[in-house]
Amino acid sequence: MGAMGQNEITVHDDRIGQDEQIGLPEGMLASELDSLLHEWNAKNYLNFDEDCEASSENPVFEKEVYITRLSHLPNVIDMPYNDVVRKFIDQYSGRLRRSVSIMLGASNFYFPLFEEALEAFQVPLELKYLPIIESALNPGATSRVGAAGLWQFMLATGKQYGLEVTSLIDERRDPIKSTYAAARYLKDLYDIFGDWTLVIASYNCGPQNVSKAIKRAGGIKDYWTIYPYLPAETRGYVPAFIAANYIMNYYCEHNICPVNTRLPMGTDTIMVNRDIRFEQIHELCGIDMEELRALNPQYRTTLIPGDARPLPIRMTPEAISAFIEAGDSIYSHRADELFSKKEKEVATPDASVSKPNNRGAKYVKVRAGDNLGAIARRNHTTVAALKRLNGLRGNNIRAGQRLRVK
Repeated sequence: MGAMGQNEITVHDDRIGQDEQIGLPEGMLASELDSLLHEWNAKNYLNFDEDCEASSENPVFEKEVYITRLSHLPNVIDMPYNDVVRKFIDQYSGRLRRSVSIMLGASNFYFPLFEEALEAFQVPLELKYLPIIESALNPGATSRVGAAGLWQFMLATGKQYGLEVTSLIDERRDPIKSTYAAARYLKDLYDIFGDWTLVIASYNCGPQNVSKAIKRAGGIKDYWTIYPYLPAETRGYVPAFIAANYIMNYYCEHNICPVNTRLPMGTDTIMVNRDIRFEQIHELCGIDMEELRALNPQYRTTLIPGDARPLPIRMTPEAISAFIEAGDSIYSHRADELFSKKEKEVATPDASVSKPNNRGAKYVKVRAGDNLGAIARRNHTTVAALKRLNGLRGNNIRAGQRLRVK
């Protein structure tokens, strides 16, 4: 599943007496974890604690210690210990320990929201750890198969749960809307299976695949019984979820320091019922362009298409006051220049607004399984050049996406 085994682990299958490879969930891949560092909140509100006394040594514990710790978690969902779970705990406490530090800091941004939504739908609060393995708490995350946002909704499922996805809007990237959609989806999955571990598996591979696995296992509704009949990635998904619960609670025991977090200032929303661009808001309301985009990740370009229906803009109270004070002048500011083109451009979620000179440009379509390194090699360029030409902040690309290579 990836280079040099970095994206998979090897576990022993006692049933057949052989080792098998299990792919790591998206949120455990280096590309997702690296891109979290470039996310606006992380850049502005997280910093490593130079005074932290934790060492880089990762202690080794007997399995009884893990069993006891998992049993003491205040969870409704069963958290058993086995060799597969241990392999994932070792990933988080070893290779990914710096990433755990960052996610512990980023959790302060998102866990209150997750808990509020999960509580509203009366589902277990420990499901707040799902985005750890889905997106590494990166709201800009896009998977290889096109799932997007903190909760990694596929397009069809997102639309089914009321998330609008068009060429201009992708509400799968809206932390608030996607979180409430995820809580409702998890509740619906529980109504189908009546077992939270099966719900977690279904969230990863879809209820149809879990139902097929149950049928092949003779109708037994137990995750560890249907385990051999699940897709390879899903066989690692529930163990990864258990490991995420473990490490986010017992990080101190593994000498992992959370990064320091400053909570962002409060924000609010204002509705607009006319087309407006981020550039107009940025220039007249005194709000940083990158901050504006980070607070409104559901807009895929700088255009907020308010002509179609009223749409929200999230900003600081000061920026909202300036917006109200500006009145109609904000809509007319540079309007001839900014709205001179009739077309509604489609930009990738991570693309910047400013486009380089297009004379002599060459574009390619991203193939399934592609990464920036492979595309750079095929087109005799570098990853840094690709990022600059396409305004990419991270390494996330998706199949079918159009990239400029020259």
